[in-house]
Amino acid sequence: MTINRRNLLKNGLISTAALLSLPINSLAAEQCLSGQKTPTQPLGPFYPVVDQVDTNADLIQVSGATAIAKGKIVIVEGVVTDQNCLPVQGALVEIWQACESGRYDHPQDTNTAPLDANFQYWGKAVSDSAGKYRFRTIIPGAYPANEDWVRPPHIHFKIARLGYVELITQMYFAGESLNASDLIFKRLKASEQKKVIVDFKKTEQEPHPVGIFNIQIEKI
Repeated sequence: MTINRRNLLKNGLISTAALLSLPINSLAAEQCLSGQKTPTQPLGPFYPVVDQVDTNADLIQVSGATAIAKGKIVIVEGVVTDQNCLPVQGALVEIWQACESGRYDHPQDTNTAPLDANFQYWGKAVSDSAGKYRFRTIIPGAYPANEDWVRPPHIHFKIARLGYVELITQMYFAGESLNASDLIFKRLKASEQKKVIVDFKKTEQEPHPVGIFNIQIEKI
């Protein structure tokens, strides 16, 4: 019988300090202890359907180009864990998003905003032995979903690994006024909303603001 970390802590068999010393960062451990899984969100209509030349983890510069994407550059990173708070190595983490103008590079996007030829739109990363992943991208623009609804800046995530339940979710930016009125974001409980809102901060190690988005997937 497998006893997960959360139950060990609940039963007093392992201390919080001991848990936080295990091979995931302290924020990921604390979030895992909360018992709240990363909530699922809709795939949306703009998941990439056409292969692009570059699908690496750096979305601000397309392979072969000298110019970089328009917009505020940010770093999105985090740890992928399972329901037992163990890091998941080898998880494929995909992101896709709009450019600074709020438009997707997708044939079904009827938005008339300009595309950015120097933005990658879709990226992939694979979690390392500590479950870590990392992207360099820009804050996407808001865009009209219909006449009465403007979607806030957000990044779509898809996480998959053999032996785990595939997760599709979305990440939102702290402080965005449109978050509260977004019809998709509002479907989440308050506790779930906290799991998908990320605050970006400057660090001494990075020239661009860094946001930590830890993700929990379920092992089958």
